[in-house]
Amino acid sequence: MIRVLLADDEAMVRAGVGAILAADPGIDVVAEAADGREAVAMAQAHRPDVALLDIRMPRLDGLAAGAEIRRTVPGTGVVMLTTFAEDEYIARALGDGAGGFLLKSGDPRELLAGIRAVADGAAYLSPKVASRVIAELADGPSGLLGRRTRARERVAALTGREREVLALVGAGLANAEIGRRLHLVEGTVKAHVSTILGRLEVRNRVQAAIVAYEAGLV
Repeated sequence: MIRVLLADDEAMVRAGVGAILAADPGIDVVAEAADGREAVAMAQAHRPDVALLDIRMPRLDGLAAGAEIRRTVPGTGVVMLTTFAEDEYIARALGDGAGGFLLKSGDPRELLAGIRAVADGAAYLSPKVASRVIAELADGPSGLLGRRTRARERVAALTGREREVLALVGAGLANAEIGRRLHLVEGTVKAHVSTILGRLEVRNRVQAAIVAYEAGLV
């Protein structure tokens, strides 16, 4: 029996998806949640085989909830269920360890196949999502997934402190604010920023912030 946590902030969607899952004798919905924080708590309490999460939820979105579930309940596979097949959603979900990415507009059989695949330790992408991932990979460094890989490689060359500073630059903080956050004098922060720009081979803070975002620091 595959134990599933279902999280979606729309009650009608939960009811519809729950009915599809309940029709399969090999699947048991052990918990439901209406927002991301509740989903994390339910996953920690029930330790389901699979957490099926909507992306757009209040308090904590499904992507962040999925990452937290993967971190705190590593035995639970994560499947994202969404109306949107946006490239950034796909890249972030897969980068955070989600095993499946499904569209609400897809065939109910895709939902069941995705749940079973992730429960078995495999991965499953709806056909429309798979085609986008393949296109991104085919684009190489110019594609989103390629850019994220390159950004992470560039950031890996920084020291731990430099990565902390870069993350705060990416969040839009000024040098004085970064200094207060990290308990550093402003001059030291300025020196770190200068070094970061040189090592990343970017010309300004905006370009550094883009690298931080693509590397997943923000």
